[in-house]
Amino acid sequence: MVEIVPAGRVLTPDEVRRVTLRAQGFIGADSRRGGVAGVLRRLGAVQLDTISVLARSHELVPYARLGAVGRDAVERAFWGLATPVAFEYWAHAACVIPLEAWPYYAARRRGIRAQGQRWHKVSLQSCEEVLARLRTDGPLNATQLGGAKAGGPWWDWSEVKIAAEWLLDTGTAVCVRRAGWRRIYDLPERVIPKPLLDAEPTDAECLAYLVGVAARALGVATHADLTDYHRLNGSGLRAGQPALLDEAAVAAGLTPVTIVTGRLAGPSPRGKALRAWADPDALAWLDAGGRGTHRTTLLSPFDPLVWDRKRTLRMFGFEHSLEAYVPREKRVHGYFAMPLLAGGLLAGRVDPARSGKTLVARQVTLDKPSAAAPMARALAEAATWVGCDNVAVERVEPAGLGPRLAAELSPIVG
Repeated sequence: MVEIVPAGRVLTPDEVRRVTLRAQGFIGADSRRGGVAGVLRRLGAVQLDTISVLARSHELVPYARLGAVGRDAVERAFWGLATPVAFEYWAHAACVIPLEAWPYYAARRRGIRAQGQRWHKVSLQSCEEVLARLRTDGPLNATQLGGAKAGGPWWDWSEVKIAAEWLLDTGTAVCVRRAGWRRIYDLPERVIPKPLLDAEPTDAECLAYLVGVAARALGVATHADLTDYHRLNGSGLRAGQPALLDEAAVAAGLTPVTIVTGRLAGPSPRGKALRAWADPDALAWLDAGGRGTHRTTLLSPFDPLVWDRKRTLRMFGFEHSLEAYVPREKRVHGYFAMPLLAGGLLAGRVDPARSGKTLVARQVTLDKPSAAAPMARALAEAATWVGCDNVAVERVEPAGLGPRLAAELSPIVG
């Protein structure tokens, strides 16, 4: 059944996939220039998560694009410079975001204030006390403020932790630095440059900016893609209405396109035509040939290329989910299964772990026999990056491809 009649420039699924890979930094050397800071600017947001297997997700994202960049270089680029270049806030989830984007999260900050406190409730007095401490003694982490935990489970935050997070949500406090994986809370007027701090864009301007960032990070995006990238249905943005997204896309200078799949013509049309918006630079790259060397790598489950599961299925025919919180006996692919990107496709996945100087592939899933060689290369590179000198494979699915993977790994890891 045809959903939308194609209009304007038509892009095939293959063109969309190549445009997205280039926009995300996985095709061509030019797309990876600028190091870790360039990756952050290109993506607009890098998701944070507490899970650390090979490394934390915010380290895996630059690694996937740049190769064996030093993990200390990632930390310095995000949090270690004397002059801050990034801040933490809610984008797709809790993310590191380029500092220049600070003004354009104003709509979300205003919306959160209007909505009121969300998961946790805290007294105004506690907020004032934390703010006073930041003014007199800051910057401070939650422990220095009085302790992050209330004594219960890990989510059982203390009063001062809840207050500090509320101040962060509303922009009354800011985090531009971490130490020992702890957020350092500070006052915006201390660390945000005055031109950015004084800017107060309208909700429409905020939406146009975020839509533009998402489209450039994806190359081409449907309404659903644009909404999901920064979770635009959240506080203050009201982006669920297609007309608002279209207005924002026009304001951001994007080009309307149609993504066509399947067969639309003939007596029995079976395809779909999806209305979308494209980055003009991405279309120019396509017109110039749209080719380049593909990166072969393992991806964090929180990587922007795959964090939208519906888009990942549509683009790559690849179903993926994080099973870290699924009971062990019900997991299909493992605790922290990392997709394999090879030749511009998602060709398998691996659930990794570390044991001393050995990278342990607890479960490797290969979607086709030809995925064995790129999986071997990706495992070997990842092992080297995290300081391992050996790779041990425990289980392969389908089992018949185990010997093939072992043969591909043998000359690489000796």
